[in-house]
Amino acid sequence: MARVAKDEVVRGSGNVFADLGLPDAVELHTKARLCAALNRTVERQRLTQAQVAAALCINQPKVSALLHYKLEGFSVERLMHFLVALGHDVEILVKPKPGSRSARIAVKAA
Repeated sequence: MARVAKDEVVRGSGNVFADLGLPDAVELHTKARLCAALNRTVERQRLTQAQVAAALCINQPKVSALLHYKLEGFSVERLMHFLVALGHDVEILVKPKPGSRSARIAVKAA
């Protein structure tokens, strides 16, 4: 990771975890995007933590962890299943990358 002068502005890559040089940055970013969609759903549907726990078949402390983006112990697959349990379709699209950039994993929430 390059050193940046105190007053220099550097454009991010779109993945803060990669920008910070964290291992598993792609997985962390994917989990965070899925969790953001989950949090928006809980807020939009005005669900209590008890209601979310019942819908997801997990206990309230785990719901609290999710709502605070504490994602250790939650796989990408499990987060996708949680979204399905809350009434969302989750689609995985595999396609060739454009020649102008590296291959990537992206989560887009509607």
